Amino acid sequence: MPQSVRFKNRTWEVAANLFFPESFDEKKKYASIVCVHPGSSVKEQTAGLYAAKLASQGGFITLVFDASYQGESGGEPRYLEDPATRIEDIRCAVDYLTRQPFVDSSRIGLLGVCAGGGYAANAAMTERRIKAVSTVVATNASRAFRESNPLETLEAVGLQRTAEANGAEELITNWTPSSVEEARQSGMDEFDMLEAIDYYRTPRGEYPTSCNKLRFNSMSALIMFDAFHLAEFFLTQPLLVIFGDRVGAFGSYRDGFELYNKAASKTKKMHIVKGASHYDLYDQPEATGEALNQLIPFFREHLA
Repeated sequence: MPQSVRFKNRTWEVAANLFFPESFDEKKKYASIVCVHPGSSVKEQTAGLYAAKLASQGGFITLVFDASYQGESGGEPRYLEDPATRIEDIRCAVDYLTRQPFVDSSRIGLLGVCAGGGYAANAAMTERRIKAVSTVVATNASRAFRESNPLETLEAVGLQRTAEANGAEELITNWTPSSVEEARQSGMDEFDMLEAIDYYRTPRGEYPTSCNKLRFNSMSALIMFDAFHLAEFFLTQPLLVIFGDRVGAFGSYRDGFELYNKAASKTKKMHIVKGASHYDLYDQPEATGEALNQLIPFFREHLA
């Protein structure tokens, strides 16, 4: 079982789970990995699965946290998805690890899943304490949102901010439809969206604090944030990019290629899991097992 811990981002606390190797010895110093969850997710879901396996099978200390404004973490306003704060969460997680006597501060890695992969890649460009980076089905969230009427969305955000400034109720939307039926009624029948609903909104992967709520005004920051911007100059750490070959609408297949091709890393590897979809790599044993068979030796080599 993980240890529940807290660390500060600015004035609020970030809730996290710390995982230990099975043969943990508090007198030793370990390599560690920060794990970053997708948008709409929390630490107990897919990033937590990878954190647990990297600790138990790989022998690493792993830390997975709820993004600020979400889950059990603090911060106001609630349900805000703010890329700049997400990046700062990662830096603060690294700060926390450097304070632990059983962590070797010179051997800290970073893993991100889905949008967390985009945030991880971006954070690593300026956070030089991170020595190795891996992504699983990484998505550049800004790319995804820019492809769906971005100017109309920005106009709507402006109108909503004006309304809220003048006393209107805050607008909280959903990340995904609440059910497959609702998605199909709205014309959203692409398999990535249907699998997202199956993961987040059914017993397969749902968790009480993953509440499917997104503050609409987040969209202006999400649209303008390019997770891979300047990766060709500043993403120099060893890099492992993992994704499946079932190409869905969420774009992790093409984003995986873009990140791999753009990164300045002299040591980089791309691994494509055949027959796997975006959400297979969230929790399905065969797909995640293949990913872990790549992740564990990668981090062992580069956090040696």
